[in-house]
Amino acid sequence: MIRTANAPVSYGVFELSIPGLVPLPDGEQLAAWVAEAGYEGVDLGPVGLFGDRETLPALLARHGLALAGGWVDLPFSADDDGFEASFAGLAPVLDLFAAAAAAAPAGALAPKPTIADSGSPERKARPGGAPELELDDARWARFAARVQRVADATRAAGLEPTFHHHACTYVETPREIERLLADTDIDLTFDTGHLLIGGGDPVADFARWSSRINHVHLKDADRSVLAAASGSDDPMRDVWQRRMFVALGEGDLDVDRIVDAVVDSGFDGWLVVEQDVILQDAADVDRARTDQVANRERLRRWFA
Repeated sequence: MIRTANAPVSYGVFELSIPGLVPLPDGEQLAAWVAEAGYEGVDLGPVGLFGDRETLPALLARHGLALAGGWVDLPFSADDDGFEASFAGLAPVLDLFAAAAAAAPAGALAPKPTIADSGSPERKARPGGAPELELDDARWARFAARVQRVADATRAAGLEPTFHHHACTYVETPREIERLLADTDIDLTFDTGHLLIGGGDPVADFARWSSRINHVHLKDADRSVLAAASGSDDPMRDVWQRRMFVALGEGDLDVDRIVDAVVDSGFDGWLVVEQDVILQDAADVDRARTDQVANRERLRRWFA
């Protein structure tokens, strides 16, 4: 059973948006847009966007949506104090997922807390990764142990975690993804766009890792933007601002082949359409809404 969802970042990456430049939609408006575009679920977005554990289930129900997942990043490579401070904030976020799961209809797909690394200044300066940016064995062992600890805490809360490989983090390239899968038991959010940035091959890599993939982010990317952003003062922001992530079919992703591969594999879970954008003017808001309708229509061949 595959269900389609969308993500708040498709309507504006809240963390990277310039405050006051363009009014960002509130949770009620964003949920309405996602439902109107034809998706069955939505990601959590910034904590509080869709309300607290008391109000979140009701908001989702008003719009006929289920919670698919949601980004939860922790500084896995940080010093002990930095990591422990972040870990202490995990439980309240897991409570939101648990509340949504408890309120979901019987048989509904459960949301998956989408665990990710917070990255570092060094990684944010080099989107795409490189061998010299990888953690050494000692730092990696600590990183993997912390990921396992978060996975165990998530399961203790009655939820199944998934790990999101992501640009500008210490799990970005295929080699780093392989290392994570080998050294932890957490399964993978397979993100086609971030895999393209990290130098992977979505179709071939999906086949290699399919037994460990429990969540899919379908995202198209224009890899030429990486070169255009190279050498800027803030390459990570530049990559997003120059529209690395485009509507399905407009970038380097072979959409038909990868969706065929996902469907043919027997994958059972959420397929979340994501198109990270930074809103720079009012026209960007309209374009974001139009793109998400077009993205859903692009998938009608597989998911009516």
